[in-house]
Amino acid sequence: MSAIRRPVGATGKGTGKSTVTISFAGFNRAWAAWIGDRLERRGLRVVYARWDSRADVPLTDLLGDLMLTEGRILVIVSEWYFQLGPRTHEEWNAALRQVVAPEAARFAAVSVTTASLPTATTVLAATQLTNMGADEAERRLLDRLDLPTDPLPELPTGERRGPRFPASMPEVWGGVPRRNTRFTGREPLLNDAYHLLQGAEPGAGVLTMHGMSGVGKTQLAAEYVYRFGSEYDVVWWVNAEGRVTYRRLMAELAPKLGLPTGPEYGERLRAVRDSLRRGDPYGRWLLVLDGADEPDQIWDLVPTGPGHVLITSRNPEWTEHNSKLLEVPVYSRGESVAFIRRRAPRLSEPDADQLAEALEDLPLLLDQTAGWLNDSDMSVEEYIGLLEGGIDQDVVKVSADFPVAFQTAWSILLNKLRETVPESIDLLRLCTFFAPGFIPVRLLREMPHDELPEQVAGLLNDPLLWNKAINQLRQYSVVRLESHEAVGDESAAAGESLYLHRMVHQIVHKDMPDEDRREFIDVVRRALAAADPGRATDTRLWDEYAAIVPHLKYADVLQSTDRKVQNMVLNCLRYMYFTGEYVSGIKLGERALATWRRRLGDTHQRIWDLSYHLSNLLRAAGEYERAEEIGRIAVDHLLAERGGQDLDYLRANMGRGADLWGLGRYEEARELYDWLYPAYRELLGEQDSRTLNALNNLGFALRLLGRYKESLDIDRRTLEARKLLLKSRHPWALFSEIHYATNLRLLGRYTEAESMQAKNVREYRLVMGGDNPQTLLAEHNLAQCLYRLGDHGRAGPLFTRVRERYERQLGDNDPQTLAAAVSHSCFIREHGDIDQARETSEYTLARYEQKLAEGHPFIAGGRANHALILRSVGERDLAHALIEQAMTDMAAAVGENHPWTVGCAVNASALRNLVGDTESAAALSRSAAARAAESLGRTHPLTLTARVAHAADLRGLGNRQEAEKTEQEALSDLTATLGKQHVHTLSARARNRPYWDFEPQVT
Repeated sequence: MSAIRRPVGATGKGTGKSTVTISFAGFNRAWAAWIGDRLERRGLRVVYARWDSRADVPLTDLLGDLMLTEGRILVIVSEWYFQLGPRTHEEWNAALRQVVAPEAARFAAVSVTTASLPTATTVLAATQLTNMGADEAERRLLDRLDLPTDPLPELPTGERRGPRFPASMPEVWGGVPRRNTRFTGREPLLNDAYHLLQGAEPGAGVLTMHGMSGVGKTQLAAEYVYRFGSEYDVVWWVNAEGRVTYRRLMAELAPKLGLPTGPEYGERLRAVRDSLRRGDPYGRWLLVLDGADEPDQIWDLVPTGPGHVLITSRNPEWTEHNSKLLEVPVYSRGESVAFIRRRAPRLSEPDADQLAEALEDLPLLLDQTAGWLNDSDMSVEEYIGLLEGGIDQDVVKVSADFPVAFQTAWSILLNKLRETVPESIDLLRLCTFFAPGFIPVRLLREMPHDELPEQVAGLLNDPLLWNKAINQLRQYSVVRLESHEAVGDESAAAGESLYLHRMVHQIVHKDMPDEDRREFIDVVRRALAAADPGRATDTRLWDEYAAIVPHLKYADVLQSTDRKVQNMVLNCLRYMYFTGEYVSGIKLGERALATWRRRLGDTHQRIWDLSYHLSNLLRAAGEYERAEEIGRIAVDHLLAERGGQDLDYLRANMGRGADLWGLGRYEEARELYDWLYPAYRELLGEQDSRTLNALNNLGFALRLLGRYKESLDIDRRTLEARKLLLKSRHPWALFSEIHYATNLRLLGRYTEAESMQAKNVREYRLVMGGDNPQTLLAEHNLAQCLYRLGDHGRAGPLFTRVRERYERQLGDNDPQTLAAAVSHSCFIREHGDIDQARETSEYTLARYEQKLAEGHPFIAGGRANHALILRSVGERDLAHALIEQAMTDMAAAVGENHPWTVGCAVNASALRNLVGDTESAAALSRSAAARAAESLGRTHPLTLTARVAHAADLRGLGNRQEAEKTEQEALSDLTATLGKQHVHTLSARARNRPYWDFEPQVT
């Protein structure tokens, strides 16, 4: 049938802009946006009319309503346009003949599909736009509308460009699931999401789609990407169920953006976040974070910038992290009916309505149930009868998220799978011994296949059977494969990674014969053990451990007596220690200790191995007494059983020495390491890593005792030996650099310390990532170096950033977090908000008093710092009493000549002056200067501080001649030591009284 064509301009509506109304299915919105942009640039007025073919309205009425619009009507022809409703081809043919044919001149059409369409669509004379480039598609569009086809002038540089041609991909595209060709409805949600993101201010384009399990959040996000993706230059989809996976997948965006980085994903991640924030090289980016149910895990890593972030989550708490919320409910009944009829064409509309009612409109359940009902001869009435108790009387909710009928519906579906491909049930049951979500079934394929149960061996050894089982599970939407465009090197086509919904996971796991449960859990345990790379200290292998740890609980690995499985548990604990996952590691370690003691006895070798790793985690989390108790039990037993030259006994003592540090028993720790280092050297030699660990710990023990020169010498020896043995970027070599730079700083060699520490921070970020606790320790020391150099502009923000990241990574009460808070409080006392400094100081002091025994040097030091804040706000008497107590307690804890005690004395002399006790103040500052000179040397910064303070006290006594002499000598030494422009020199020259800040030393 031929159609009469007329130009767009012939509207009969006067001389205003010509109008084109674009009628399109929501599925083809990207085409509508591109076409509309092309026409508007040529001066036309465009009206968008999304086609919504409601099943309860005759097609002739809907087409008649479309005829009421102004100007020409341009229909974007696709199978989606004619399937909405859903309508039969016969219905469409009749309506097109009745309504469109008499008014063919009003209609024009372009086709974006090659699918079979109703025959009467020929009346639209659609021009084909597929399988061609944008220029040719535009020429054809304009020709169809009888518009000039002359090319438009190029847009000025920097002007925002319109939507991308829909047949072309964004320049960067990764990880996006395949488009769900059965996607139905959700138009209001998609439009709301679009407008919320497009209307957001730059840097605030973050939207969270939240709702219960099975409601279709991921499918909705994927559809958003396909509908609106042409408006972005970058579309990147990330599995955000865990922090480590999120970081890795985000880092893999770096090469796609063309960013010049090294191979370390910490460096790549920083480059990606900076690139997105700046909008360079791409400003129009869309990042999808799928399954981000734990905002606290990743919110600090969500990039800001000119682009958009779309999050799917069951957790509405994202609103606390500057995200807008969009709730995703179950389907409306109309959406449910439309979806069921598309999924199961054999079902009538009343059947679909009944089924939707029974399944409570939950998309996941509708998808799975309708899929197999379409292949079955069972009626909907029969199926609903089964749901109501005919097949399983135990119809209960599995969790608050699950519909009542879910368990029974699954019993029916599993029976169907069992009848067709029974191996699919075996594979599905194996998957439930991994954590729900993304299942790394590649681990099953890669494990040794000897001595496997017969039914599993057949499945894993036969690629055809494997693929058949996976395809059967996919057919009924039990699992989904990761896209062939998945990020990383996982091969979806080979079934390397499946996605198993947590609802499905729970019901299948619950409904399993005991014999299968025993066999399948053993297979998964062995697969996890085989995946253990065996070196938890190697940062290059941390991704592999991150892939194992989430599954330990579901495989119940602690019940295994397999030595390889037990070794894997120990290695995972070691990994959790190095990556700062202390709380999770302690929970796993404590469960393991209780379980293994029951299974193996109190004195099995595994108990001592486990005790060592658990003690490390407890100590890192500040649980010193618990760590020391576990370590002491191990030490006593191993000494009695094996003697003093046993390596396990020495290792237990190494840990116990660190516990003594935490408890403030520094001299005991020093004595222990004075014995341990030669003991290791005699047994293993000078260059063994364990010998070097003992040497490192001896150096730290000396630093805690204020013996900085001796500690520096040991740190230098340890650093050189570790670089030779382990290479310069090994975590232990980097750790030695922190120790060495810290001692340089404590000795007043600030420039050297800053130079080394700045280099160390750069390498830590490359090797271990920006948020690793050791990286933060390095940055904390760098902030201290900058502060001592007088670079307050760089030190202040770094103190703030380190503290905030410690709080996010380790929590408010971790020893490293508290140490960072102490430093931050001291800095802002002098260079920031005194009220904030006081609040922070009160908090840290309360935590120390709660966690540590009275008399601990950290408590005394915290009180010394707090006294300075009280002085600054005018509470002199309270400040004086507090510093006197701190000085007494510090002397009792570490001795009169320790630098910490001398520092307390410097501050106490100032407070004595303020309350009028000038003679006592001068005597105390004189004593402090003498003691500092004796232990640290005449020109050490603390000695110089005490000398300057003493000069001020002498002036307070009226002894101007001695004060002048003391001051001039101190100024001369300050200038020679730190330089005449150093802030301490300038401050002393201005006669500002110096003070000392206590700095907790933690590892």
